[in-house]
Amino acid sequence: MSSSVKVVVTGAAGQIAYSLIPRLVDGRTFSNKKVDLALVEIPQVVDKLEGLVMELEDSYFPNMGNVSYTDNFQEASKDADWFLLVGSIPRGIVYNGKKIEERSDLLSINGGIFVDQGEAIGNYGKENAKILVVGNPANTNAFIGKNAAKNESQLWMAMTMLDSNRAKSIISKKTNKNIADIKNMIIWGNHSPTMYPDAENISIDGDLGSSILNDQNWIQDIFIPSVQQRGKAVIDARGASSATSAAKAAIDTVMACEHPTDSGSCFSAAISSDGAYDVPEGLICGFPLMRMDDGSIEIKRDISLSNFAKERIQISVDELLSEKEAVKHLMK
Repeated sequence: MSSSVKVVVTGAAGQIAYSLIPRLVDGRTFSNKKVDLALVEIPQVVDKLEGLVMELEDSYFPNMGNVSYTDNFQEASKDADWFLLVGSIPRGIVYNGKKIEERSDLLSINGGIFVDQGEAIGNYGKENAKILVVGNPANTNAFIGKNAAKNESQLWMAMTMLDSNRAKSIISKKTNKNIADIKNMIIWGNHSPTMYPDAENISIDGDLGSSILNDQNWIQDIFIPSVQQRGKAVIDARGASSATSAAKAAIDTVMACEHPTDSGSCFSAAISSDGAYDVPEGLICGFPLMRMDDGSIEIKRDISLSNFAKERIQISVDELLSEKEAVKHLMK
């Protein structure tokens, strides 16, 4: 094996991580690199990771390198190439005697966690580390973490690939095309019910979505709400939140960042805006992205947006601005 990569995973004893971690060392995600894992959990459950490590050993993954587990995030962060921040306090649990229901509560509680993690990543992670925030509210958690990291050479992302995959699945069924023929699904804005899944610029077997999906009522009344509310629908049906599909989306994001993007194509994740598409600078916003030959991640800038798209994106950007305001006390 030519080289190695170190990956930190938080929330490592949770359901998403249980699906995610084996795929990091299966020889596909990082091609033939050896993968060292640093698994992180809160002190109350960190001991459960012993069993997961035993399972990994028993699975005989030829690409698996060193595996460690700890409740000390700083220690885990040292010289890491990738950080998959899956752990966050979810809605519905009781925290400090209060049931967490509101997004504002989620923002403030998770905000404190991401300040600490951001500082550690900025200080101890590799200079070119990539950070994918999966734990919600993902965009603003990433915004807080990036601010605390104070390391511009590291790339902070929030995951929108799950929304992108959900949208591709819906369009695949609608058009009766194979899922492999559905490409360039862009999720604009926030990973929240305000996100805008772009059916106009999607590629369907080589054709633009706007030329094939010309039923605006279906797009507005069925497609967009279905993507926006799919997470809730899974919870209602399964009695638990998306785990397998969330893990697959995290892997898809890592792979999109590890391998150059095909010419003319793009993938979906939220990164810090540089003002592209009139999104205020610094917001962690969903964009069409490309992985360049030199390993850098760039925003694809030649997407044309209809007035309808611009209005929908603005709604999500406004929400991101209000979340930024809600966490301003965490900015240093």
